[in-house]
Amino acid sequence: MNYLYVLFFFLCVSSYGQATVSGKVTDNKGIPIEGANIYLDGTYDGASSTVDGTFSFTTSETGDQVLIVTFLSYEPYSYFGPVSSMKELPIKLKEDVNSLDAVVISAGSFEASDNSKISVLKPLDVVTTASALGDFVGALQTLPGTTTVAEDGRLFVRGGDAGETQIFIDGIRVFTPYTPTTNNIPTRGRYSPFLFDGITFSTGGYSAEYGEALSSVLLLNTVDEPDQNKTDISVMSVGGGVGLTRKWEKSSLSLSTSYINLAPYIAAYPDRNDWSKPFEALSGEAVYRYRTNDGLFKLYTAFDTSNFELNQEDINLEDGVDFALKNSNLYVNTSYTGVLSDTWSIQTGGSYTYAKTDVGIITNDINNTENSAHVKLKFKKRFSNRFKISMGVEQFITDFNEDFTGVFDTQTIRDTYGYDSNISALFTEADVIFSKKLALKAGLRGSYSDLVNQLTVSPRVSLAYKTGSKSQLSFAYGDFYQNPTNDFLKFSQELEAQKTQHYILNYQYNNNGRIFRAEAYRKTYDRLVTFDTEFASTESVFENGGNGFAQGLDVFWRDNTSIKSMDYWISYSFLDTERQYLNFPERATPSFANTHNFSAVAKYFITDWKSQVGFSYQYGSGRTYTNPNTSGFLQEETKSFNSISLNWAYLISQQKILYVSVNNVLGFNNVNGFQYSNTPNTNGTFERRALTPAADQFFFVGFFWTISDDKNSNQLDNL
Repeated sequence: MNYLYVLFFFLCVSSYGQATVSGKVTDNKGIPIEGANIYLDGTYDGASSTVDGTFSFTTSETGDQVLIVTFLSYEPYSYFGPVSSMKELPIKLKEDVNSLDAVVISAGSFEASDNSKISVLKPLDVVTTASALGDFVGALQTLPGTTTVAEDGRLFVRGGDAGETQIFIDGIRVFTPYTPTTNNIPTRGRYSPFLFDGITFSTGGYSAEYGEALSSVLLLNTVDEPDQNKTDISVMSVGGGVGLTRKWEKSSLSLSTSYINLAPYIAAYPDRNDWSKPFEALSGEAVYRYRTNDGLFKLYTAFDTSNFELNQEDINLEDGVDFALKNSNLYVNTSYTGVLSDTWSIQTGGSYTYAKTDVGIITNDINNTENSAHVKLKFKKRFSNRFKISMGVEQFITDFNEDFTGVFDTQTIRDTYGYDSNISALFTEADVIFSKKLALKAGLRGSYSDLVNQLTVSPRVSLAYKTGSKSQLSFAYGDFYQNPTNDFLKFSQELEAQKTQHYILNYQYNNNGRIFRAEAYRKTYDRLVTFDTEFASTESVFENGGNGFAQGLDVFWRDNTSIKSMDYWISYSFLDTERQYLNFPERATPSFANTHNFSAVAKYFITDWKSQVGFSYQYGSGRTYTNPNTSGFLQEETKSFNSISLNWAYLISQQKILYVSVNNVLGFNNVNGFQYSNTPNTNGTFERRALTPAADQFFFVGFFWTISDDKNSNQLDNL
C-alpha cells in the first residue's frame, strides 16, 4: 500500500508540472488541414491535426520554446514563445511556392533544360530534328515566333531582323555567333550543341539582366559536370571530328575538334554555284570546369577558321560575281557561380572575341577586325522562398575597324572606317511569389553608351497566374534598346539606340508530357536606322527616323506520351508587321517576314530495328519583294516555302551509330526572292532572275563512335 501511495504521489506531481499545447491549423483561406505534424523543436512532444484542423498535446517543457508545424506542399510554420502561451493558437499555413505545381513566369520564354518545369525542347531535340542538321539555330526555327528565311540561316524572331537577336553562353555575350557567308548561302551557328545542357529561347519580354537586343535572346548553358570519361569519333560525308572528355574528383576537361570540307560532296552533287574553292572549315572547342567548396568555375574557349571562293550568277554582270571569304574567330568565356552565404549568391564572368574577316568581291577587298569584350558581376539575395532580388553591373566593349580597297574606272580607292564603343549597364530585378497561383517579376535596367552619348532606362515586368492545376496565364511588358550594328556605326557615330516595346499575353497547359502554348504579342519600334542611298556607305546620311510594329499569335503543341515511342510537336505563327527603316521610301512589310509559318516535327524509335527515324516539315507563306515593272514598294510576294526532311539513326552497336539525313527530300523548288536588271530591255521591261537555293536538296551520312567508361553511352544526342 505504501508503494501505491508513493506512485500516486509522483503521478500527481508529474501531471501538475505539465502544460497543454493546443490550436487549429488551416490554410490561408481558413480551410482546416488534417494530418499536419505539430511538435516542440528538440523534443518528442507533439501531435497531428484532426479532421477539423485542431490539435492538443501535453508537455513538461517550460519557458520559451519553438513550436513547429509542417505539412506536405506547405511552408513550415514556427512559433516562438513561452509554452504557457501556446493555447488555442490560430495557425495558418502558406502554400509551398517551390512545389512542382507552383506557377512559373513563362511569357515569351521557351525553357529547354532537362530540369525545367516548362521544358519544351531538350538538348537531344536540338540535334535529332531532321531539318536542323545538328545546328541549334536550325532546331529553334521549328518553334513558333521564328520566320523561315532559308537563304540566311540566322534567327529572325517576331518581325525582327537577325541582328535583333543576341546569344549568350553561361550568361556572357557572344558577339559573333555565326560563321560569315555570302548571299543565298545560309550560315550556321559556330558552337557544337553537345557542349550545352540547357537552352532558353526568349522570343520577347525577357529579364532586365539582358540588354542590347530588340527582339530576342538565346541563352546557352554549358554542361556543369560530365558524367564519365569518354571519347567521341565522327566520320562524315562532309568531314570528321573527335571529342575527348576527362573527369577528375573536382575538375573536368572536354576537348573537341572538327574539320569540314565540302569539295568531295560538291564533286558528287554539284550545285548552282561555280566554286573555285568549296567551303572549308577547321574548328576546336574546350571546356574546363573546377568545382570549389562553394561554387563552380568554367573556362570555355572556341576557335574556328573558314574560307571559300566562288562565282555567283548576277543578272547585271555577264561574268557573274567573283566572291572570296576568309574568316578567323576566337571566343573565350570564363564564368563563376557560387554561394556566399545562406541567402547570398554570386555570378560573374567575362568574354573576349577576336574576329577577322577578309572579303574579295570582284576587284574590291574588304578587311575588317573586331575586338569585343563583355564583363559582368551579379549578386542574388534570397530573403525568403517568396521574395528574391538580383542586381548586377556589366560592361560591353567593342573596337571595330574596316579597310576598303576598290578599283573604279582604273582608279584605286582606299578608305578606312570603324568605331570604339563602351556600354555600361546596371540592372536589378525582384521575384515576388504571392502564392502558388500568383507570381511577379519586376526589373529595371539602365544603360549608358559613350559612343552615342545616351542614357536609356528600361522597365520590365512579368506576371503569372495559375488558372488550374495544369494551366496558367502570363503577361509581360518591357522596353528594350539596342545600339545600331557594325554595318552602320562604322560609317556614322551620330546615331542613337533603337527601341522596342513588348506586350505579351501567354496561355500554357502542361499535362504529363503534353504541352500547349498560345501567345499573343505586340511590338512597337522606334528610332530605327534609316539612310538615303542604295547601300549604306560613307556617302549616306544616317538618321534614327524609322519606326514600325509587329504583332501576331504563336501556337505550340507537343506530345510525347499519347503514342508509344513517338514524340512530336507542331508550331504555327501568324505575323503582321510593317516598318520603315534602312532606305525604305515608305512603311512596308520587310522581305524577311512571312505572314504564316508552320512546322511539324516527329521522332519515332523502332526497337526491333534499333533505329530512330525523324520527320520535319516546314512551311512559310510568300515573302515580299519589289517589282519595278509595276508601281509600289515591296508590293508582291514570292510563292510559299515548303520543305520535308527525313533522318534515320541506326544503332550498329550500343556505341556505334550510322546516321543518314536528307533535307527537302521531295525537291521543292523554293524561291527566296528575285533580282531585277538595273535597266529595262527594249520593250521597257525590267528582266529578272529567281533567287533559288544553291541546291534543292542536301544529303548527309555519318558514322559516330563513342568509347566510354560504362560502355553504354552513344552519340545519339550529338547527331
